Amino acid sequence: MYHIPVMLNECMEGLNILPEGTYADVTFGGGGHSRAIMERLKTGHLYAFDQDEDAAGNIIDDERFTFIPQNFSYFKNFIQLYHHDKIDGILADLGVSSHQFDTPEKGFSTRFDGRLDMRMSQSNPIDAANIVNSYDHAELTRILSLYGEVQNAHLYASDILMARDLEPIETTIQLKEAVSSRLPRGKENKVLAQIFQALRIEVNHEMDALTSFLAQCADMLRPGGRLVVLSYHSLEDRLVKNFMKTGNAEGKEEKDFFGNLLTPYKIINRKPLVPSEEEIARNSRARSAKLRIAERK
Repeated sequence: MYHIPVMLNECMEGLNILPEGTYADVTFGGGGHSRAIMERLKTGHLYAFDQDEDAAGNIIDDERFTFIPQNFSYFKNFIQLYHHDKIDGILADLGVSSHQFDTPEKGFSTRFDGRLDMRMSQSNPIDAANIVNSYDHAELTRILSLYGEVQNAHLYASDILMARDLEPIETTIQLKEAVSSRLPRGKENKVLAQIFQALRIEVNHEMDALTSFLAQCADMLRPGGRLVVLSYHSLEDRLVKNFMKTGNAEGKEEKDFFGNLLTPYKIINRKPLVPSEEEIARNSRARSAKLRIAERK
């Protein structure tokens, strides 16, 4: 299967779908969430975004469906291009799709040997190999620490520099070999996943794109419209939480004359929803998912 949609029922409940409503799934991927939204629409319309060229192969053949092959950071421009000032709901599943992980030549997974690519869109001129072979020690340390939350990131950065001095690091196996002697026993896969995650986020400018997207959502939602976001690591989740709570990336609280918090959203779930044990048993990639839901005031 291309991709098992994570927390599908919870996402649909969170969106609170109106049969005549207009919705956006900004991370179409295999189309699992989109198909579930379509089942609940009658006269409504769904706009789906994905920058990965492979996602176009999953397009839903339905006049109520429009596929937009773009990064979600351009979400507002394209929705307005289709003559909508406001819509009823926005869904974002920030996880890498199973298809992307399971395609060796994309270089996302630690399980296969493939080129260190990691680009969500092939139009991106910079891939992971470029970063691994050109960033200096400070830059590599920064992304491993910030985006991968790798302990002793500076030591792993040193390992990468030493390895690339001998020959360019072009493949996933070469990168794994470069850091293998430092991986803590019993936690090898976890740390490798953190290193790969850091590179993937840097290659695709994921945090910048997410910040840009979240900054556009409040403007685009009708009062009562829902924003539903699935995140998979603490950096994403913190950003989503800040925007939903305060309307800005920093989580900076602004209050009115009476001391009431000025925010565009009402929080639907104070604590993020997490997948059930049964779902994790069926789909291990759901393990780290956190679901946050907010309603436009």
